[in-house]
Amino acid sequence: MPTTNFTGCIAFLTISFLITPSDESIANDPKPAQLTLSWEKNILTISGNEVPGHDIEIWYLEAYCRPGSTDRIWKETVLGHTTKLISQSGDGRELKLQCKLNDGVIVNHEIRVVDDGVEFLLVANNPTDTESQAHWAQPCIRVGDFTGHNQDKYGYLEKSFVFLDGELTRMPTPIWATQARYVPGQVWCPAHVDRNDVNPRPLSDQIPSNGLIGCFSADESMIMATAWEPYQELFQGVIRCLHSDFRIGGLAPGETKNIRGKIYIVDANVEDLLERYHRDFPEHKPAR
Repeated sequence: MPTTNFTGCIAFLTISFLITPSDESIANDPKPAQLTLSWEKNILTISGNEVPGHDIEIWYLEAYCRPGSTDRIWKETVLGHTTKLISQSGDGRELKLQCKLNDGVIVNHEIRVVDDGVEFLLVANNPTDTESQAHWAQPCIRVGDFTGHNQDKYGYLEKSFVFLDGELTRMPTPIWATQARYVPGQVWCPAHVDRNDVNPRPLSDQIPSNGLIGCFSADESMIMATAWEPYQELFQGVIRCLHSDFRIGGLAPGETKNIRGKIYIVDANVEDLLERYHRDFPEHKPAR
């Protein structure tokens, strides 16, 4: 991702009157997050008064990528594409986008606000008679404002995390790669992905324990985290950004694949975050 520039809270119902046991579970459920969505000029913006920094901007999408990318010039990896807004709900809580790749692949995106953040439902289809080399793609989340580090280049690292050896581990992690075609940055490649097919930034020797990557707000009261199924890599970029890049794995002629993602914007309770994550992505839960 050798490129350019960059840029949550579960409120609980408070009820002042006596509730019956049958009402208690409803009273303890979170209210829908007070978030809205907008998209313009390839930037998806999540807005909300309770979001630290008020807006989270996402380069959506930065790129669709070919395999064999780990040690290759970036421009030879990127598959060109264009994105257009198809529709947006009047309340700003749902929108639809469509990407057209230069090789003919079409990816439809449904993006909507949910109780604990924003969810993504994608359908990728290859209507051509030629196999597509679209193997992965990059939603680039800019976290400078959220972490309170929008002025210093790498201050947001101390707020950012991945899970290694089953534990939340802040960046820079104890083992930190420094050599690659492009530096700095850090890539974590999961066991199911070929290490030759990821971002050409320093590639960690450590395998992430799960598909979550995220950060704490400036005052440590909230977390923004993201995950996709399937996912290609986790990545700390150079424009105050964090990635969980989703996997496509190529598309045969006529083939269709479904992909889903989530951005969590929640109170800074790591155990609660993991419960939500394993509920939403049960296939990521380690086998016992």
